[in-house]
Parts: sequence; C-alpha cells; structure tokens
Amino acid sequence: MTEWLPPALVFFIGALFLPLIPGKARKVAIVAVPALCFWLITALEPGSGWHYQLLGRELTLLRVDRLSKAFGYVFTINAFAAFLFAAHLRSWHQHVAAMFYIGASLGAVFAGDLISLYLFWEVMAVASTFLILARRSEKAYRAGFRYVMVHLFGGLCFLAGILLHIHSTGAVGFEAFADRSLPAYLILLGFLINAAAPPFSAWLSDAYPEATVTGGIILTAYTTKTAVYTLIRGFPGWEILLVVGCVMALYGIVYAILENDMRRILAYSIINQVGFMLCGVGIGTTLALNGAVAHAFCHIIYKALLWMSAGAVLYMTGKSKCTDLGGLYKTMPFTLIFGCIGALAISSFPGFSGYTSKPMIIEAGVHEGLYWVWLVLEIASAGVFLHAGIKFPYFVFFAKDKGLRPGEAPLHMQVAMFFMAFLCLLLGFYPQPLYAILPFPVHFEAYTFEHTLNQLQLLLFSALAFFLFLPMLKRTATISLDTDWFYRKGGRLFYRWTDRVFNGLNNQADKIFMRRLPDLATRFFRSPGVHLQKLILVPYYRLQGLGTVALRQEMERIERRATEGSYPVGVGVLLAVLFLAAMSLLFFMG
Repeated sequence: MTEWLPPALVFFIGALFLPLIPGKARKVAIVAVPALCFWLITALEPGSGWHYQLLGRELTLLRVDRLSKAFGYVFTINAFAAFLFAAHLRSWHQHVAAMFYIGASLGAVFAGDLISLYLFWEVMAVASTFLILARRSEKAYRAGFRYVMVHLFGGLCFLAGILLHIHSTGAVGFEAFADRSLPAYLILLGFLINAAAPPFSAWLSDAYPEATVTGGIILTAYTTKTAVYTLIRGFPGWEILLVVGCVMALYGIVYAILENDMRRILAYSIINQVGFMLCGVGIGTTLALNGAVAHAFCHIIYKALLWMSAGAVLYMTGKSKCTDLGGLYKTMPFTLIFGCIGALAISSFPGFSGYTSKPMIIEAGVHEGLYWVWLVLEIASAGVFLHAGIKFPYFVFFAKDKGLRPGEAPLHMQVAMFFMAFLCLLLGFYPQPLYAILPFPVHFEAYTFEHTLNQLQLLLFSALAFFLFLPMLKRTATISLDTDWFYRKGGRLFYRWTDRVFNGLNNQADKIFMRRLPDLATRFFRSPGVHLQKLILVPYYRLQGLGTVALRQEMERIERRATEGSYPVGVGVLLAVLFLAAMSLLFFMG
C-alpha cells in the first residue's frame, strides 16, 4: 500500500487543475481534495515507497509510520475545514497557493530523506508567501517580503547543514541525529526558525495578521507544525529545546497580553503553544513525545477555530483591533460560541481538547524531575487562559459596545466553525481516537480527580486575576515592538549604506568614463600629433632645464606647425619608433 500516490501529489495535482474547474464545481473540488487525501492516508501502511535518484543518491518521497500519519491526518482535516470556510472566494489564486502550501507540508511530513524534505521546505516558504501577498495591501506586501526573507535565511541554514552532514557521513536519510555536531546544529537552527523560536519569531506575528481572512487560517497550521514534526523526528531529547520551549511559552504570553490586534494576539499564542511542544520534544520520553504530537494535533484544530472566529469578525466588520470592536455578541452569537469553544480548548479547560493533550507534556516533565520546566509551563498555562481564553472573546465580543451590527457570518463559515468546534469537544470528552494514532502506546489518564481539580483551580485563579486587573488590561491604540524592529531598522540602514556606497561609485564612474574621458579623447584626436609631441617633449625639455617661458614658446611653435601641417622629420621618426616598440612589446607579451 505504500506504493500509492504520495499525499503531497494529490494537492499538487489539485492545484494544477483547479483553475480549469468552473466556479460552482470548484467549491466542491477544494473540499474533495483534502477529503480524498485523508482517505488515502488511512489506507497507507507502514513502510517506504516512491524511491528516486538525484545527484547519485537514492531519495524517498513516501515514508509512512505512525508519526507521519498523525500529522497527515490533522493536516488534511484542517485543510478540509479551511477550504470550506473559504468557499466564498471567487478567485482561484488563493486556493492554488494554499494547495501547493499544504501539499508541500504533507510532502515534508512523509519525506524519508533530508534532500526531499528540503525541496518541500522551500516550496512551503514560497507558496505560503502568496497567502500574505493576496491581501494586496501595502502592509501585506512589506510583511510578505520580510516573511520570505526570514524563511529563505532559515532554508539556507538548513541546506548548509544538509551539505555538511552528507559530506561528513555520506547519509541522506532523515532520522534522529545522534552526533551533536555543526551540521546537526545548522539543521536545528533551520527548523527552529520555522518553529518561530525567539529571536526569530517575529516573522509570525508580523506576517500572519496581514494575510487574507482565509489565508491566515491556513498559515496557522502548517509551517510551525511541520517544524514541530521535524524536531520530533530529528531531535528528541535535545536539552536545548527545553530552554527554547520555555522561553517561547512565556514570550508568547507576554506579547499576547500587550497586543491590541485580535489576530496578532492569536499569532503570539501560536508561539506560546509551540513552546509547549518543543518542551515535549526536549524531554524526549515516550510520554513527552506523545504529548507533543497530541498537542500539535489539538492545537491545529482549536487554533484554526479561533482564527476562523476572528476571521469571521474581520470579514463582517473590516476591523481587527480590539479598540475598534466590542458588543458583537448581539449580532454574531454563533461566532461567539464557536470562538469561546476554541478559547476554552486552548486554555486546557476540562471537557475540551487541550485538556487531553497539554497535560501529557507537563506530566512527562514531572516524571523526569524537571520541576523548573513544570513550573514554567504551569505559569504559561495560566497565561494562556488569561490572554486567549478570556481576553480575546471579552474584548472582541463584549467590552464596550462600539455600535457595530454586522450580522452573523455566512453559512459556510459557520459550518466550518461548527465542524472544528465539534472536534474540540469530541477530543476533549473522548480522546481515545487521538491516543490510538500517536507514535507510542499511551498510558495516560487526563481525567483524574487531582489533575482536574488542580487545573480548575489554575483557570479560576487566572479568571480572577483578569477581572481584578481589568482596568490595567484595557486596550489602547498602541503597538508592541518585537525583535523584527532590529532587522526592519537594520535593513533600512543597510539599504542606505549600500545606496550611498554603490551609487556613489556609479556616479564617480559616470563622471570619469562617461563625461571626462570622452571629452579628453575628443580634444586629443582633434590634433593627435600636437598632443603626442607635448606628451613626449615636455618632460624632455624640462630635463634640459628649459624655463617656463621658453617652454610655452616652444609649445606654441609646435601648435603653429601643426596648424600649417608641417612636422619635423625627427619627431615623426621618434613617434614611429615608439609605436613599433609598443606593438612589439604587446606581441611578445601575448
């Protein structure tokens, strides 16, 4: 069964044929492709297939195991819901970009070697950029440029690591890295950039909120989660990921609390949630890795639901800042309900999907005696409920009524949100189907009395803190400076420096070669004999001690003879000898 069509090719073929499909049939096609791909993944059996030769190496397009299938399932589920949410789009351009992006993500997940992974990695970077540019605003163009530049840098780090790894080991297979060498660290850096690890995280909060309403939903699921997959595959148990994960978990919380734009709040919460997953990879035990996979699975679903809720608000009101929103519960009740389900799921509220995945990582840390990791993740869990569980729905749907009465989102958007909300509840109350597809056997029980009580206490404490400090948390029309400030400012300074240096050289070259030299050549060739005589005789006369006045008189005599057309024979012979000497020298040097 592994010789079946790789899931990535299903999306690539769909993307190529989509522009040829008429409008109404296209709406069916965009949801049929992920549905077909999901069924195909269920039929795949463990093993490898689709081997091909490149640069003298045997590469593998299809490597199937429980880890790749788990990510394949959730990638196609999210694609189905996202395309259903985007059914109103008349243009096929965004759908094509999204299919290439999702297909490349699936290709990366099922790739069996580093070279194939890299090729899909770069297709992801390029295709996802078009989902940002599709908004066609000045901010989107600038954010898209910064986005692709950061990812090209990450891709170069990844490529350098691959080349050094192949040179030192001769192997191209993508397996766990045993040697902590320079090639491995370069590959790790490339993965961490895509995972939005600080200080390279600003591309996410910069670019995702500038994407289109539907593009933002698709972007949230694939780049960072593909990076999480590669870290699980290649770097389990690397302690550095514990530090990076804890920093991400707290970093995302702080900025999400400070942020005013609702989609930027959700963008920072992605960084926070990926931090939990990286901690699971860093712990490296079977429970922790299961937790990282399960949390990535649940995160894609509830994060898409949150972005759908925010996208519906943006689609209906045209506004994204919390200071411009409020009171929408009156006319968008279903969007509010679905958004609250996503908010409770990301907050790990009992009965929702986050509660059955995130605690696996925290408990794994406790089992390994990593109490500092446990403490950081517990603090971060409280912060998640503070900014995503309460702040997002409160300031968007409640808070001060701004008089907006947009009406409910279109039906297809509500159906997509209902589908994802149902999955959040299903995986919260009945996580066994999720546990059954995880890489290792699961021996974890979420609904113990002690754990449930502790989690409820933590969430209630966060809620109390929110409403006690509500006056301090009121939104203001401000922006938060992130690490992108450095390369925004640095990029401008670099541009100005290169502009002055290279354009200065260009101006000087223009003056010398385009103005002065042609002018000198013109004057020279008006009377070449006179100028050659001056060039040769002036130094000679000076060596003879001829004075300035006498030298000037001699030059005037030479010019007068040139005007009359008479030259001394000796001078002509001298010039001829010099010419022949120069030509002979060039001949023998050649």
